[in-house]
This record gives sequence, structure tokens and C-alpha cells, in this order.
Amino acid sequence: MARPRDEEARARILQASLEALEALGYPGVTCEAIAERAGASKATIYRWWPHKEAVLLEALRESVAQELPFPDSGSLKEDIRIQLHNFVKLLNSARGRVFKGFIAAAQSDPQVAAAFLSIWVLPRREFARRGIHQYQSELRPGLDMGAVLDALYGPLYYRLLIGHEPLTAAFADQVTELVWAGIANLSPGPAADPYFGKNSMSEAPASVSNDRPDNKF
Repeated sequence: MARPRDEEARARILQASLEALEALGYPGVTCEAIAERAGASKATIYRWWPHKEAVLLEALRESVAQELPFPDSGSLKEDIRIQLHNFVKLLNSARGRVFKGFIAAAQSDPQVAAAFLSIWVLPRREFARRGIHQYQSELRPGLDMGAVLDALYGPLYYRLLIGHEPLTAAFADQVTELVWAGIANLSPGPAADPYFGKNSMSEAPASVSNDRPDNKF
């Protein structure tokens, strides 16, 4: 169990990581810069994280967890719409440029790719899966939840990376309508449990518990 001082130091390091990202951009951030901003030693950073990518991604994930909780409006379609609107806002902010930097670096750096997958992609997908799972009666049976998540978030990442069209709230609404038309259960009766459907657990990290987390995407 972490001591209070350890938790305070960890919080300072994560906050310093976000500040360094926004000030220097992903390529310019070093563990030295993070340590200096946090008033900590590099040894303290390396005690908890193996490299800068790990600490930067954890800082992003924790901040997004607080800023973008999965909605709970009582309607899955409305929850999806709100979540996509919020994610568009995030991707249009300075942190959107950070995401682009991570994704670009992951194409040629296996260490960045592994960190991005394990620290950001898998936990965020698992959280979204659990948010959707509570509305299983609104979903048609036999859905591949991995494909549903790709259909929801893939278009936003695509526009972020390619830049051929802007990321807007209207586009988030379009994605919501298109995906909803394919996943909504329009017939009466209980739906199959999509959480345990085809490929539902293949992407989930083994360390995630069965309790629904408070936040994340």
C-alpha cells in the first residue's frame, strides 16, 4: 500500500507530465523535464514507470478519466452521443495534438506502441464496453462489441489523423445515428449479453476487475 508521501509525489509527477506535454509537445518531453517540474528525482519516476511514454500516457488517461466519465442518462443512444461530443472536444484541444504525436510515434517505435495499447487503448475500450453493457436490453443480440467500439471511435480518430474534414459536434451526431441504426434492438424481448459476446474479452486487460469503474472512455 502506497504511503501518503508516495501518492503526493505520484500526483505531482502526473500533473507535471501533463504540463510538460502541453508546453513542449510529445517529442520535447523528457523524464528530466518532468522531474524538474514535479520537484522529484528521475529515480522516483523510474521507480513507478519504465519510460517516459508510460508516465505520459498514464497522466493522460487519469486526466481524461476525470474529465470524460461515461455518461449515465438512462438512454444508451444519448450516452453515446454525449460521449462522442465530449471526445470531439478533447481531440480538438491541445491534447488532441498529443494523441496525434503518440499515434504517429507508435508506427515506428514498438515501445510507444506497446505503451499506447496497454495504458490507453485497452483500459479505455474496457470502460466504454462496461458503460454500454448496462444497456444490453437496448442492443440487438449477437453484437461483436469490439466492432461496435471501432465503429464509434474509429471515425473520430480517422479525422484527427487525416484531417480531411473537421471534427465537429455535427459529425459526432452523424456517427451516433449511423452506429445506432446498426446496433439498436428493435424487437421485443431480452437481448443477448454483448459483454460476453464474440471477441468481447479478447481486448480486455486481465487486470481489470468485474466492478464497473467510476470513470474512463
